[in-house]
Amino acid sequence: MRGLPVALAGAENRARRAALTVALVASFVIAATAAATVTPVPTPIGVGARFHPAASSSSVLHGQTVAGFRCRTGGRRAGVHLELFARGRVVIVPAGIGVAVPFVREGAFVRPRGCSYAVRTLEPTGVLEVRPGWKLTLGSAFAVWGQRLSRTTLAGFMTGPAVPVRAYVGGRRWRGRVEDIPLTRHGEIVLELGPYIRPHRSFLFPRGL
Repeated sequence: MRGLPVALAGAENRARRAALTVALVASFVIAATAAATVTPVPTPIGVGARFHPAASSSSVLHGQTVAGFRCRTGGRRAGVHLELFARGRVVIVPAGIGVAVPFVREGAFVRPRGCSYAVRTLEPTGVLEVRPGWKLTLGSAFAVWGQRLSRTTLAGFMTGPAVPVRAYVGGRRWRGRVEDIPLTRHGEIVLELGPYIRPHRSFLFPRGL
């Protein structure tokens, strides 16, 4: 019985973190909606591991070269917003993508204490922080993340050639390869696999990005 309070405390902490993640995602969806001046359409967050993918591989956590990218410190960052949907549900873009150890977790946020990659996330809101001038693409972001992206694959979800992954940039359909979408400052990128969800055209970024 001595371990029961610890287990309960751990469960309570996990519940609080989950609630904070949901609240953060909801607030940023509303921010994106406000920027796009479109009436909000609530989309639930998916349940299960595929809708909540891990942030980093062992290679990233240890600061190794990944897909040609080295882990570095310092440098300016620009914001790009990424929204993912599969089967009519939100797929979380987690905090900690592209961040090597050591780092500190503050609730749902990650604070680097060492190096990070050309693409990183510090919060589970879909905001990618990228290094300007690197000509990065969405394929670069998924490579650092360690998730698959192609015409028929979106992270842990797969489809057939007849029903490909749909991509929108600034609210407009992207007709090229999804991997080639450029990560430009204040870009709004939406990927969907499954039912159509009206994509946002823009996003209200935090000051400094």
